[in-house]
Amino acid sequence: MSFLGSLFKDPKYQPGDPRKPEEIADPDVIISPNTELPNRIPPGQTRTRKWPVLDAHGTPDVDLASWSFEVDGLVEHPQKWSLDECMQLPAVRVFADFHCVTRWSRLDNVWGGLPTREIARIAGVRPEAKFVLASAYDSGWTTNIPIEFFLKQDSLLAWLHDGQPIPPEHGGPVRLIVPQLYAWKSAKWVKGVRFLEHDQPGYWEEGGYHMRGSPWTEGDGERFRWS
Repeated sequence: MSFLGSLFKDPKYQPGDPRKPEEIADPDVIISPNTELPNRIPPGQTRTRKWPVLDAHGTPDVDLASWSFEVDGLVEHPQKWSLDECMQLPAVRVFADFHCVTRWSRLDNVWGGLPTREIARIAGVRPEAKFVLASAYDSGWTTNIPIEFFLKQDSLLAWLHDGQPIPPEHGGPVRLIVPQLYAWKSAKWVKGVRFLEHDQPGYWEEGGYHMRGSPWTEGDGERFRWS
């Protein structure tokens, strides 16, 4: 099979232009505001038609039977959910673009899962919480997120991508999706979130990545702390 032939057999390959928000017919789909910008590709980024696989340590072996998601820190009601319990909670779908700090952007994604606002509501996040530290099944991997981004309407705990279960190499069974920040904040293989009063760097942040990580800051200003 030719290279082009293999690309077009890839169900995640995007052969045409990405859909615009007004082309999403279902009114129940949440539209990420960045998809409504005149130019959806941030400074320094290039559109990819594929769905590249990037991670720090390779795909971990996650046991679905023992998978759990914990919510703790500055909350009134700490939570621990099994995979089935998590998927029984009220779900949403989000139309969003996806921006990797390695300078590629995958436009036109529909994610399905639990809105992060619902996580906060159930757990009863305390007013002094200003940051979130997400942890993963990936060798103790963590990342930090300002709470205002974690609680955006388009942020969610996702188990579906374009209507299909998220495969392990892309963070399945469940990953965090925070569309308005760089994709390293959207923790793959997520296993919990902790609400904090003070910011705490995660894996890539300790290595020099920005503590917030907005793709829409001109140049490298929010890729790396030292820029």
